[in-house]
Order: sequence, then C-alpha cells, then structure tokens
Amino acid sequence: MYSGVDREMAEISFIAVDWGTTSFRLWVTTSDGKIAGTFNGPLGMSQLKRNDFANVLEDSIAKLSIGSDVPVIICGMAGAAQGWCEAPYLQAPTRLDTLGAKAIKVPGINRDVWILPGIKQMAPANVMRGEETQIAGLLYHKTGFEGTVCLPGTHTKWVEVVGTQVKQFETCMTGEQFALLSKQSVLSHSMLVDGWSDAAFLNAVLATLDDPSTVPCRLFSIRAEMLVGEQSVAQARARLSGLLIGQELLATRQFWDGPAVTLIGAPALCGLYEQALGALGIETEVLNSEAMTLKGLTSAFRTQRESTHA
Repeated sequence: MYSGVDREMAEISFIAVDWGTTSFRLWVTTSDGKIAGTFNGPLGMSQLKRNDFANVLEDSIAKLSIGSDVPVIICGMAGAAQGWCEAPYLQAPTRLDTLGAKAIKVPGINRDVWILPGIKQMAPANVMRGEETQIAGLLYHKTGFEGTVCLPGTHTKWVEVVGTQVKQFETCMTGEQFALLSKQSVLSHSMLVDGWSDAAFLNAVLATLDDPSTVPCRLFSIRAEMLVGEQSVAQARARLSGLLIGQELLATRQFWDGPAVTLIGAPALCGLYEQALGALGIETEVLNSEAMTLKGLTSAFRTQRESTHA
C-alpha cells in the first residue's frame, strides 16, 4: 500500500528503504526531515530474483511520482550476498556513526542508489543486517547512548553498545522456534486459535529461569494439559512463549544483567520482553522499530553525502 506525496511540503531530499526478507518499506523524505509519501508491500528479498530489485524499486517510486534525480538509501537484505548488490559486513566492534560512509553504490542503473552494510562478529560467529540501522537510529535519537539494546523478532538480537560502537552481539531464534512449534509440531493442536494469558506467560518464564533442565518436559506438557487438564488455548500459547523467552534470557544474561535494557521492535512483542525483564527487576524502554529505522537511514544518508562530496 502507499500514500501519495504531499506537493505542499518542502523539497524532496531522498528516499529511504528498509528491504527485508519478506517485506519492503519506502519513505519519501523532505529536506526538513518530514515524510512526504510512503509505500510498503510483501516484496522482500525472498520473493525476488536479483534482476527484479531495480524494477520493484522504480515501480514503487513511480507510484509516488518521484523523479529519477532523487537518491535512495537502503538497509536490510537487499545488501545480502543473495540480494540485489552485496554490501560487505563491517566487523564488530564497529562504529555506527560512519555507517553511511561504508555504503555501496548500486552499479548499472540510472538512479543514485546506495545500500548500507550489515555487521559481522567473528567469535562467536554472528551477523546482522538491518538491525544495525535501527541501532544507528537510536544513537541519532539519543546522543551519547550506551547500554544494552534488545531487538525482538524472528531472530532476536541482543547488542552491547559502547560509545558509538556495536561492541558485541548475540542472536536467538526464539521467534522462529515459537512459529515452528506452534504451527508445525504436536503443540499446534493446542493453538488453533489466538489467545493470551499474562499470568501463564510470566509463570513459564520464571519456571524456566528457576530450573531450565525441565523445559523439554514442560514443552510436551503444554499438549498434555489440553488433553487431560483444563488448560485454555490462551494459556497454552502464553506458556510456550514464556518457556522459549525464559531460555533466551538464560542464554543472554551477560547482556541484560544490569540496570536497564532498550527494546526496539513491534509493540506487542516488545511488551513480552518488557514483562519478562520487569519481573526480574530490569528497567526497560520501548522504541518503535520503524521510527528507529527511519532515523538510522536519515543519519546514514547524511553521512554518505558528506563522505561522497568531501
């Protein structure tokens, strides 16, 4: 879907794009930092061949009637090896205030298009592509920020930020585990409809932290409680989520075992981490992922322009 460009607004400055595995989001940005138009759709990397990217971008821009002279800055999977044009990973520890200076120009097209790099970690091996832009947005939003950032999602990231650097990070496949178990395992029979129980969720988180060795047994008991007990679907879904997030918290204690954690992501999912961390006495702040992505792209675009025209 898209919203048209407001011609009464200030001069168009650049186009910001978040190109994920399954989704595509585009913002037309004015010189005074306002959003003059947007477009989004299920046009992620996994649906495209390499030769499709340029057409998808130009077709989306054409819907907003933007000229070919407007530059584009992109983050996300368009820069992956299997994406449009590979933007090599930066190696952690790495500064985020120079992210735009490391952008790669897409060759062979008429428009001025740049793709931001992701970040890799050598030991233990890890990668991110897209989340670094959200963290750059946080640093743009909060000058001088230092601390732990958690980005809940299909593959949740835990990131230590020191100065303007991503110092180290970890990835947990908790969201993907929940999707697989709730949709493709025997537990799917207990989760045929949506529902939620905050009490069941927190009880499962705390039970896991208290005795993680029992999680394999507790997982199957979710199904058994539906067959021979009185557990509701809402309780079943919440228990599964709580067990998995509890395991994640055990694995990432070095990141959150401090005064506070900043959460960036979808409000509903961040809310679960907020509850779990709150039960452990950890303060949290939740920031919108789209807002941080746009701030990060804006910061990177300005840096890219400065480095190119220096």
